[in-house]
Amino acid sequence: MAGAAIHIEMPLGVVVRKTPGVTRWARWNWTAVAVLPGAGPADWVELRREGDAVEYHAATLPLTLWAAEAEAYMANLADSQPSIYLVLRDEAGDKRPLDAVLVTASPFEGQDYADTGEEIVEKIPMTEGLIAWVRDFALEHYRDDGFVKRRRDRKRVDLVEDGKGDARIRQASDVYRAPRRILQ
Repeated sequence: MAGAAIHIEMPLGVVVRKTPGVTRWARWNWTAVAVLPGAGPADWVELRREGDAVEYHAATLPLTLWAAEAEAYMANLADSQPSIYLVLRDEAGDKRPLDAVLVTASPFEGQDYADTGEEIVEKIPMTEGLIAWVRDFALEHYRDDGFVKRRRDRKRVDLVEDGKGDARIRQASDVYRAPRRILQ
């Protein structure tokens, strides 16, 4: 492990499909459909057209795996369909339909972006080769800490009744009653 890299990187192309929207409020529906490991640079290059549906090589982004995120990658690989998470942002006034911001193999990081509600987070199935690449890196860096049960200290905290009730009440009997003003 002494020579293990703390991160590795691979260029990853993302394919996005544009189809007509089904409501009058959404003119187009954008869906991420595939990844292209090791792809060259691209900026919304049209790949295929079938009627109104168009597939674009939207962008090529670096997929970076970090040693500290190995647990997240293991959680992703344990899923029934390991996936890459693509973060898209709709920038007003931009010449592109959407901006591809980030690709990640960490479901936790994908969830963080989805929680804001400002970005579109798409889940794209990983290819077999990409699964093997992520798995090899995660297995090299993953360390299972295991469950550690917290042990209680032996100090008795129930012996002193400090601060019980209302301090304005002098009697020891009904310490939970409301204080009253003494009428003269």
